[in-house]
Amino acid sequence: MSVPGLLQHFMTDDISEPPSSCINRIIHQFTAVGIYHKFLLATIKTTIFKDIMAIKTLGAKAAAALDQELMSTGAFSLDQLMELAGLAVSQAVYRLQPLDGGRRILVACGPGNNGGDGLVAARHLYQYGYSPTIFYPKRSKNDLYQRLAKQLEDLEVPFVDDFSSALTSTDHVVDAIFGFSFSGEVREPFPAVIQALQDTKLPVTSVDAPSSWDIEEGPPASGLGSSFMPTALISLTAPKPLVKHFKGRHFVGGRFVTPSIAKKFDFEIPEYKGIDQVVEVEVTGQKL
Repeated sequence: MSVPGLLQHFMTDDISEPPSSCINRIIHQFTAVGIYHKFLLATIKTTIFKDIMAIKTLGAKAAAALDQELMSTGAFSLDQLMELAGLAVSQAVYRLQPLDGGRRILVACGPGNNGGDGLVAARHLYQYGYSPTIFYPKRSKNDLYQRLAKQLEDLEVPFVDDFSSALTSTDHVVDAIFGFSFSGEVREPFPAVIQALQDTKLPVTSVDAPSSWDIEEGPPASGLGSSFMPTALISLTAPKPLVKHFKGRHFVGGRFVTPSIAKKFDFEIPEYKGIDQVVEVEVTGQKL
């Protein structure tokens, strides 16, 4: 009998059974009937996870509520969360774009928190040895964002006004324009930027959401952004529903979330290793 056939024989119809419990029960039953082999068990685990391990996601309202929870009961400040989020983004880029593969990183920043995450990531990337360039056409008057920009200016990180021109002299693009709160139409000056991201052959890493995508429904059905598929996506805190439409490499960065808050919002904290602030996962939720 094939592995899928064996699995079907031992599986139950109880969809409430946790995946870990299901796996342990099936392995125990396989052992009981004398079927025990490392390769076979590895195949069993892979098959089970592909079939039943669906990733938990947070919609826009839940993500906003989680941020508020982190800043209330979690006792984090906004600048702390932004620093940790930007650090996670920088680590994902470090994995995706090794220094010997090209050091020029173009960071496109929007006017809100997503753009702030991008500014923080650029500072860390500079410290890692990269040469970041910042496209930040709608600077916020908020003191936090102004300080983040000044920190980069003090490092002599260049800010540019022409995104299309900057694309011709970079190795990797960070899309930190719109995050989970985006809805509606893309407004100036960003339509041309989204079009350029959609058309470029360069690797693109999107922060929390590919810019122009609806947080719940994914890419637009037609028009601007409909064929934008970044190389990688880093979901901050937890993945958003749009991840089901994503086909690239997927990272999660949210090591600052406490177990009690994760339990309250009904999602699992992935297993981070060592000093890592990110973990790569499949869109099904399985760790890579």
